[in-house]
Amino acid sequence: MREIVLDTETTGFEPSEGHRLVEIGCVELINHMPTGNTYHQYINPERGMPAEAFAVHGLGDDFLRPQPKFAQVAQAFVDFVAGAKLVIHNAAFDMKFLNTELEWIGKPKLENPVVDTLAIARRKFPGASASLDALCRRFGIDNSNRTLHGALLDSEILAEVYLELLGGRQTGLALNTQNSRSSGPVDTDWRARPRPVPLPSRLTEDELAAHTKMIAGMGDAAIWRKYDA
Repeated sequence: MREIVLDTETTGFEPSEGHRLVEIGCVELINHMPTGNTYHQYINPERGMPAEAFAVHGLGDDFLRPQPKFAQVAQAFVDFVAGAKLVIHNAAFDMKFLNTELEWIGKPKLENPVVDTLAIARRKFPGASASLDALCRRFGIDNSNRTLHGALLDSEILAEVYLELLGGRQTGLALNTQNSRSSGPVDTDWRARPRPVPLPSRLTEDELAAHTKMIAGMGDAAIWRKYDA
């Protein structure tokens, strides 16, 4: 199962008011395990950066002006997330911006299934803060580098938070040994093979004799006789 943990930074809260994307960060998961494959792009918003937004992410006009416009990077982004489930904290916000930007350049909206980790956290911990920083404190995740918001850094942190919200890194009984990106298929139906040579018994002769004597005293109806046979 391929999932993309995604975050964006913007110039404000509403694309309908002329606000734009300035950064997209994505982290790939296969079967809930990070592969090391990421997508990261700064974007020229073709407008000035409000002071309030700059205080959040520190991306100013001088830095963003030489970056590519969204139309120039949109296809690479769409190709990266194609076919994957998107994992986003407060998904409605990011999806609103992404789909509006795609619509402005004549591209179809994203139809990926979406998991909102904010909604999951609010269901699991009602009444508690569900911000990314609060969830890091709850799960003991190091976010000391998060002095400002950044799309890729926040995606990497959110990937750890998401795994904890699912119940920890090992969410099932099958051990996942695929922890890096591979060109081959992921084996999700691994089973242990029988041992070529059975392990020797750990019972001593005295223990075996005592056990045989105990069963003999139980009579013919003893359930142990089924296994002895």
